[in-house]
Amino acid sequence: MGEKRKVVVDGDEFEVELEYKEGKWEVTVEGTSFVVETEGSQKKQVSRPKRRESRSRKGASGTVSSAIPGKVVSIQKSVGDRVSAGEVVIIIEAMKMQNEIKAPLDGVISEINCAAGERVEANMPLLNIEVENKEEM
Repeated sequence: MGEKRKVVVDGDEFEVELEYKEGKWEVTVEGTSFVVETEGSQKKQVSRPKRRESRSRKGASGTVSSAIPGKVVSIQKSVGDRVSAGEVVIIIEAMKMQNEIKAPLDGVISEINCAAGERVEANMPLLNIEVENKEEM
């Protein structure tokens, strides 16, 4: 059994059941099944809605970066500070909007590679977080 989603087609809302099998989507709408192929459907599945994960995630990287280029407005923490997953560590301005960059995991800030006022590129490592107790992971 697949997952249920609501979709809107030409302004009409339907509840559909989706299941990914052998590189194609099987979609059931009001009891009728269809096979749907999407561009790149054999490469990956549609992403699921994000769910809040536990504070210390297995395999999460301690490297913090911005998905977009911009200017560092402020750095909220210093080297040696403890942070929790989801806590804002840096604020970046891009296209006149301020974006909060959050810690991906619990730990201690071990390195900061940027300064307030500095322009940064997308995916540039801005700071690193060391996990305090690896046995808990």
